[in-house]
Amino acid sequence: MKAAVDPELCIGCGVCSSICPDIFFLNDEGLAEAVDQEIAEELLADVEDARDQCPVEAITVE
Repeated sequence: MKAAVDPELCIGCGVCSSICPDIFFLNDEGLAEAVDQEIAEELLADVEDARDQCPVEAITVE
């Protein structure tokens, strides 16, 4: 599974990067991005929590 952030929806609030900094980070424009790697099983719950906490539902996990 991988996470993705829709840059058209992201408002740069930083909730995702504060919940799971191993996967999410804020780029130079201040918007969230997800690292391009498979999500380790021990991080999956945090990634799903970040997705669920995103105020604009910009995160997908597939």
